[in-house]
This record gives sequence, structure tokens and C-alpha cells, in this order.
Amino acid sequence: MSVVKPVRGTHDLIGEDSRRHQHVIQVAKKVTSLYGFEEWTTPVFEETTVFARSLGETSDVVSKEMYCFEDRGGDSLTLRPEGTAGICRALVTNGLTQSLPQKAFYAGPMFRYERPQKGRYRQFHQIGAELLGTSTPFADAEMIAMGYHILRELGIADDVVLELNTLGDVASRKAWREALISYFQAFQSKLSEDSRNRLEKNPLRILDSKAPEDRALLANAPALKDHMTPEAQNFWDQLRVALDQFNIPFKENPYIVRGLDYYSHTVFEFVTTKLGAQGTVLAGGRYEGLVEEMGGPSVPSIGWAAGVERLALLLEESPKVSAPVVIIPLSDDVHQVAFSALQALRYDNIYAEVAYKGNLRKQMERANKQNAPLALLIGEDEAQKQVVQVKDLISGEQAEVALADLVAHCKMKLAK
Repeated sequence: MSVVKPVRGTHDLIGEDSRRHQHVIQVAKKVTSLYGFEEWTTPVFEETTVFARSLGETSDVVSKEMYCFEDRGGDSLTLRPEGTAGICRALVTNGLTQSLPQKAFYAGPMFRYERPQKGRYRQFHQIGAELLGTSTPFADAEMIAMGYHILRELGIADDVVLELNTLGDVASRKAWREALISYFQAFQSKLSEDSRNRLEKNPLRILDSKAPEDRALLANAPALKDHMTPEAQNFWDQLRVALDQFNIPFKENPYIVRGLDYYSHTVFEFVTTKLGAQGTVLAGGRYEGLVEEMGGPSVPSIGWAAGVERLALLLEESPKVSAPVVIIPLSDDVHQVAFSALQALRYDNIYAEVAYKGNLRKQMERANKQNAPLALLIGEDEAQKQVVQVKDLISGEQAEVALADLVAHCKMKLAK
């Protein structure tokens, strides 16, 4: 029979890959909890309208990348391509719009049909955070600072640059949109096919195009700064001041618009040059109207998401593998004593394993390969006397310890 392979664009997380993956998530959970965020877990599939309405029909995610299917009841469902829409849906359906603000952290798999490349898969994993129900630029600065804090704790803050932009308020974007349409219509024949399709529906997305024919037209395109309302300008100014106060370095990039249609005011990306052309590792922005799309009230919000696989690739070192205390029973007759010692250690949160097979030399060789700090030898004499020979595999010292004192003795040795 032929070997069954994983579906293209998916991968298994085993060994070092799994350790790196879990390390990213654990660090994110620790840091976000310092900022008062609680973990929310939403389903991996939702009604298709949750994403189609919230992400915008013109976004690449909706038009090209969503995994949609019809269930046996005839309902159209979609594997979640991102986390924000599900969080907003959960806010409404769980009646939490009456107790704002809400701080939500999430981690889990997402699904997009796109060309697999370095650190980017069709089933990928994200960490993300949403601050729902606040409209101040200082909240935006704090959210960006929290993302930077995670990158700092992962040891990769020096490998990324924060790029920042504003999309202004509704009035600013309306005036800017009209100016962009007028400008790009004059060059319609030179635009890429995707950008020609976006011209009437969402011309801002042209600014985010990677097509060379589109990029050539951007230098002279109308800028938002020329259409900003005083209120939008004030928000933008306060955001940059607050980031300076948080000591977060940033670079202004007027071409960041993000790929989804619901953003307003702040948009940002932490980017690196170490992952090839697709260098964004953590990104997000402020959004309005998304909770209303889910049937709730107007809830101004700010959020970001980061790809776990991409962050894991940037880690300089793989998280260390824990080393066990190894119990070596010297005959089958002492297994009961060995297993009692094993469970006593584990119940006291000491990582322990038992060597089932092989002679003493092979068992000791395996313990050394595992970098075990201690080997606990139990023979028939030890079983009779209810003791264990504890061998320190670092110093070479060996001591006879009563079973009743074993846990305390091991804790003392491991603490050194």
C-alpha cells in the first residue's frame, strides 16, 4: 500500500516543532494575562455569514481563500480563516456587550486556501488579542505595546520593525476613497486584474497590492494626510505620542491598509526580513462596525493576531527538553515498589520515568542520553528494606534513601 501523506499545506507538530509552537503560545498567555486578558475559545467553524459579512466581500480571504462547505442540514459553514470575527460573534451571543470593555486572548488553528510557503500553511495557528469596547488611542498604544512585549519575551524583538499607519475616521476615508478612485481610474488599463476589480468596491486595497504594475502607480497616489479630519489627525497624533511614552520604536508606513475591510484609524505590522518576502509576524488595528455585523451594538475595538509558525521560526534556540528522574527496577519482582515510587514523584510534580527493559548498563546509558539528573535503583534487597539507591548522575554520588523520604530527597537534589 502507498504511504498516506498529509494534505498539502498542512504539517505535523512533533518534537522540536511542537516545543517551539507551545513555547510561543505559553509566552503569549503569560504576557497577555499581565495586561488583564482572559482566554476565549471559539469554534473552529462558524456560519459562513460570520466571515463573509465581517471580512468584506472584496477581501482576498473571502473571495479566494475560505474553506466553505454545506453540512447535512444544508447550512453553509466555514472553517475560520481568522479569529476576530468569531470573538465578536461570541461577545454578542454571550450577552457581553453590556459589560464592556472586554479583553479576549485566543490561540488555535485557522484555515486558508493559499499557496504554502515558508512559515505559512493552509492550516496554520494564530495567537491573538481583542480589546472590545474602548475608543481611546491610548488603548491602541497599549495593545501594540503588549504585542511588542510578547516579541521581547520570545527574544525576537530586535529582529522585527513596527510599521504604523492610520486609516482615519469614516469622514476621512470617504474623502480619501473618492480621491483614490479618481486617480486610479486614469490608470485603469495599467492596473493588475485584482486591482481593477477592487477599484470601485475598495480602492484602499490597491495600496496593499504586491503586483509591480500597481506598485509603480503608488508614489503619486492621493495620501490620506491630505483628507484627514481634525478629529482623525488628533487621534493619530495622540497614538504616536503614547507609543513614545511606552518606549516602543516605530516606522510610519502610509501603504499599510491591512487585508480586511473592517479597519479604521490605527493599523500596524511587526515585520522581519528573516522570513523572505512575507515578513509580517504580528499585525492588527482598530475596527468599528464588526460587532454590529453580528447583531450587537456599536463597539469600537482594537486587536491583533500573530502566526505561531512564523514566530516559532524566529526563535534562536529550541526550548529545552525536560530531563526526567529515571527509576531503574533491577528485576521484575520489584515493579510494585518501583511503580509506587514513580507515582509518588509524579504526584509531587517531579518529572519521572521508569526503565522497563534492558540490563543495568543499557538502562544507565539511556538515562544519560535523557540528561537525567538522578537514577533511582531498586533491587530485591532495596524492595525488602523499603529503600532506594539514589545515584546523582552529575556528581556520581550515591545514597540509600528510605521510600518515605524519597520525594523530599529528590526535591533537595534537584534544587541544587
